[in-house]
Amino acid sequence: MKKFPENFYWGAATASYQVEGGIENTDWAKAATEGRVPPCGRACDHYHRYESDFDLAKELGHNAHRFSLEWARIEPREGEFDMEAVEHYRNVIAALKARGMRPFITLWHFTLPLWFSESGGFERKDSPQVFARYAAFVAKELGTDLVGISTMNEPNVIGSNGWLRGSWPPFKRFSLTDMVSITNSGRTYEAKAQKGIKNLWLYLRVMKNLARAHNAAYDAIKAEAPAVEVSVVKHVIFFHANWNPINKVIAWFANYFWTSKFMRRTYKKCDSVGLNYYFHKKFGDKAVYEKTDMDWDIYPEGIYGSLKLLSKYKRPLFVSEAGLADEADKYRADYITRQVRAVWQAIEDGMDVRGHMYWSLLDNYEWALGFEKRFGLIEIDYETLERKVRPSAYVYKQICENNGLFPQN
Repeated sequence: MKKFPENFYWGAATASYQVEGGIENTDWAKAATEGRVPPCGRACDHYHRYESDFDLAKELGHNAHRFSLEWARIEPREGEFDMEAVEHYRNVIAALKARGMRPFITLWHFTLPLWFSESGGFERKDSPQVFARYAAFVAKELGTDLVGISTMNEPNVIGSNGWLRGSWPPFKRFSLTDMVSITNSGRTYEAKAQKGIKNLWLYLRVMKNLARAHNAAYDAIKAEAPAVEVSVVKHVIFFHANWNPINKVIAWFANYFWTSKFMRRTYKKCDSVGLNYYFHKKFGDKAVYEKTDMDWDIYPEGIYGSLKLLSKYKRPLFVSEAGLADEADKYRADYITRQVRAVWQAIEDGMDVRGHMYWSLLDNYEWALGFEKRFGLIEIDYETLERKVRPSAYVYKQICENNGLFPQN
């Protein structure tokens, strides 16, 4: 049997805006009223149903759960904190502990309070200090209830989608075609190009501010709760290559700009690092892959290379998210099994991996795609809010309860 270390954490993940419902004072909620993204509304109503949802997670063998606090609930106006919101999350933490599940908490998972986003968000020069103030408040109020805190989720994703692709708030876009168009003498094209170049500059500023915000939050948390383990959750695209040396060089540069650049700025202020893994890119690859409902390659083995990229920073690692959209539940069980096998191999090869959380516990709001894509171990009927455990969840349950894989797996 492929056994995992004792006290290994098994579970799943959620994020506040995607499942709680009733959050209207964020940049995403405002974007929905403008018709730029689908509305989230009541989502899964997890805000009121978290205890029964945790009962299901416990029945599925989980001993850990990752969730996020909603910054807009806790600090609805700049510098003003809502103690009722704090008490809610204190109750969520207590509910997990009562079920023998370790809470893995993320301070910020994409959505921004309106007062912050409308004043520039992470474009603001003082944004690291603003974020650190929020982190310090949470650590002061909840520090004695916590084992660990992740400061932020997938900084590269929020940066690239918000300032390069322009598909997420604040909907700013840069592309190479914008660069090319600056050579056109027409004023319209020149203005478009200049705007795109400005957005690239803003993206670089935001990425630097996000790294500074993590570092400032680390110090703020430690000042209030020195024993709390502080991490960052890094989305890693596993870039790799065939035999061609040119492709290998391209993969190296891609890994540097997507993963290493941010980690080099932040790893010294990390007690551990969370990995989010969803897809890979192999340069020179001619293989044909089966696809998820997101049209991503089904390649769970790439989690090994992603863990290896992060292991060089010599910090304990945990899989904070990894999963697939699969409404028919056709691939999920095999995907999880192969993914877990790759994590086991990483541990066998000396990587310090301490937990694995599947994305997601529940079907949820998948950002600009709304509720169309289904990642959950538990299916949600959005009309009735009925929960239904998918068959793949029981395959994962066996892995969790056995703390490993049987030889046939």
